[in-house]
Amino acid sequence: RAIGGNIVKNKVTVKCFFHQKPPILLVFLFFFGDIYEILSKIGVLRGNDLNRKYNEIYQKSIKNREEFWKEISENIFWYKKPTKILNSTNPPFYKWFEDGVTNTCYNALDLHIDTGRGDKLAIIYDSPITGTKKNLTYNELRDKVALFAGALKNQGLNKGDRVIIYMPMIPEAVIAMLACGRIGAVHSVVFGGFAANELASRIDDSKAKLLVTASCGYEPGRTVHYKPLVNKALELASHKPDKCIIFQREKDKAELDSKIDITWDDAHKNAKPAECEKMNANDYAYILYTSGTTGLPKGIVRDIGGHIVALKWTMKNIYNINQDDVWWSASDIGWIVGHSYIVYAPLFFGCTTVLFEGKPVGTPDAGVFWRVISEHKVKSLFTAPTAIRAIKKEDPNGEFFKKYDLSKFDKLFLAGERADPDTIKWFEKLSNSPVIDHWWQTETSWAITSDCTGIESFPVKYGSAFKPVPGYDLKVLNSEGKEVGPGKMGDIVVKLPLPPGTFPTLWGADKRYKENYMSTYPGYYQTYDAGHIDEDGYVWIMSRTDDIINVAGHRLSTGAIEEVLAEHNDVAECAVIGIADKLKGQLPIGLLALKAGVTKDKKEIISECIKMVREKVGPVAAFKIAIVVKRLPKTRSGKVLRGTVRKIADNEPYKMPATIDDPAILDEIKADLIENQILKL
Repeated sequence: RAIGGNIVKNKVTVKCFFHQKPPILLVFLFFFGDIYEILSKIGVLRGNDLNRKYNEIYQKSIKNREEFWKEISENIFWYKKPTKILNSTNPPFYKWFEDGVTNTCYNALDLHIDTGRGDKLAIIYDSPITGTKKNLTYNELRDKVALFAGALKNQGLNKGDRVIIYMPMIPEAVIAMLACGRIGAVHSVVFGGFAANELASRIDDSKAKLLVTASCGYEPGRTVHYKPLVNKALELASHKPDKCIIFQREKDKAELDSKIDITWDDAHKNAKPAECEKMNANDYAYILYTSGTTGLPKGIVRDIGGHIVALKWTMKNIYNINQDDVWWSASDIGWIVGHSYIVYAPLFFGCTTVLFEGKPVGTPDAGVFWRVISEHKVKSLFTAPTAIRAIKKEDPNGEFFKKYDLSKFDKLFLAGERADPDTIKWFEKLSNSPVIDHWWQTETSWAITSDCTGIESFPVKYGSAFKPVPGYDLKVLNSEGKEVGPGKMGDIVVKLPLPPGTFPTLWGADKRYKENYMSTYPGYYQTYDAGHIDEDGYVWIMSRTDDIINVAGHRLSTGAIEEVLAEHNDVAECAVIGIADKLKGQLPIGLLALKAGVTKDKKEIISECIKMVREKVGPVAAFKIAIVVKRLPKTRSGKVLRGTVRKIADNEPYKMPATIDDPAILDEIKADLIENQILKL
C-alpha cells in the first residue's frame, strides 16, 4: 500500500521506472508481488489498457455467445459434455447445453472431494439467535447429503418429483436442497414462517410429493411454530403430499400426526447413501415462487446445466473470490440470493460459505455483522441495502464497528433494492472498503449489472449499479420500443437470448412466461425496472416501472427523490410514493424514518428535506409533502412495499402482501397518513 501511495503521487516515477533494465523490474516484482494488480487497484492503469479487458470479454459474450459459454462450460463436471451449446429454434424458449449430462450435487460437493479438497470447510453455521456454531467440511456435508438423499428415496421420491422445503436457516435446510439435487428431485424452498395460504398455493402449483420442514424458526423475541402453519396449508391445499419430514429443534418440538409426519431422525433409519443421478442439462434444479400480480404465484424454474455453469463463473469473475476464501451472503434460503449465494454458487466454486441465522440488529445488537466478519475472516459480504440501513439507524457513528478487526474484509456487495448513495458513503467511510451496488432479479439468479471485480474494477458512481455483466445485452427503450440515447430514461430490457442460469420458462406456464416477460418488447426480456445508461456505460436503476410517477405530464423516478432525502443527516431510510391528485395526476409524498437518538423538531427536518428536493430535483417534482414514520413496511427480503402504501394513501382496496415482514406496520402507516391528512376517509 505504501508503494501504491508513492506511485499515485508521482506517476512520472512509474513511467521512468518501467524504462529501467529488466533485472530491476524482476527484483521489484519478486519483492513486491504483482505490479499489474497494484497499479490497477490504485488507478494508474484505469485507462484504455485495462478497459479493454472488460470490454473484450463483454463484447465476446454478446457477439460470440456460444463460443464464450462453451469455454466457460469446460470448468464444470459433465458426465457427457454438451455439443449443442444454444438451441434458438423456438424463441423465447431458448435451451443451453441441451445434450449435456451432469448433476447439481456432484458439482457442489463430490467434485471437490474427488479433487482432494474434501477437508476444506464448506459451511460455517453461525446462529446468534440460538447461540449455536457449527462447521461442516465438504466430506462431512457430502456424507450427510448422500444419507438424506437415501432417506428421500426411501419415502418413494424419484427423479423429477417435487419437494417443498419450509425451513429456517439451519444446515438441514441446505442438506435437504442438495439431497434433492443428488437424486434429481426438484425442490421448491418456501420461506420458513410464510403464511399458510401462500404455502398451500405452492403445494398445489408444484404438486409436491413431499414436504420437509422444522418444528419452528426463531425471530428476535419470538418463536414461529411451523407445524400449525403446515397443518393449515395442508388443509387448504387441493393437492396432498404423501409425507412430511420434520426436523425437531432442540428446545421446541412439534406434535406429529402419525398418518403423514415422520421425524428427520426416523427418516434416516434404514437409509443408505444415495449416488448422484445423471441429469440432462435442461432438467430443472428447482422452482422458486414469487408473488404474482394476479394472486397466483409465479414458479421461476432453473435448468441444471446453465445454473452450474453461470453461478460457478460468477464467484471469481464478479466477486473475485478464491477457493480458500470465506464468503458470506446475509440473506435467507427462501429468497433467490439465498439459493444462489448462500448455497449453490459458493459450493459449485469450492470456497467456504457462511450460513447465518440471525438479523442485522437485535441478535443481539447492531454489531453482529461485524462480529461474524471478524470471527470467521470473511473476505466479502453480500446483503441487502436495508440491512446496512438498519445497522446505520441503530449505530450511526459505527461504535460497534470499532470493536472488531475487519482488516481481512475486502468488499461489500449490495442488491435487492436500490442502494442510496448516503448509505454507501457511510459504510465506505466506516470500513475503508469498496461498496458494490449491483442489480439482478429472481428471474435471472445472478447479476445483470455489477462491477466485475475479478475481471476489472471501475470507479464507483454513486447511485449506479455499474456496467452490464458479460452475457447480458442491455438496452433502454421508450414506450414505443425505440432505443433511447445515453442518459435518457426508459424501460430497461435485455436482448434475447438470456444467458445460461436464468429462467427458461415458468413452471407449467409457458404462455404466462411469454406474455408477462417477452411480449411488450418482442425480442427482449422486460425487467420491469426503469432507468438509464450513461455515456460511460454505467447503468442507473431508478425504480420499478410501476414506481414511476406522472406529475403534470412529467415522468419522475421515485428513486431520484429518495436519493436526495437519504442525504439528510437525520434520515435513516425513506420511501417516496405517488398519490392521486386531481390537478396534476399524481403528487410525490415522502415517508421518513429517522436515525436513533434524533431530537430535532420533525417539522424542521421535513422542511429541510422539501428544500433539498426542490434544489436538487427541481420544482418540476412538486415535492411538498413529507411525513415522519416509525418504520417502513417491507418484505422479509428488505424491499419497501411502496405499491401497498400508495393504495392505502389513495384509499384503494389492497391485499396484505404475503411477504410482509410485520403486518402491524401497515396499520401504523395508515394512522400516520390519517394524522397528516393525506388519507381522508
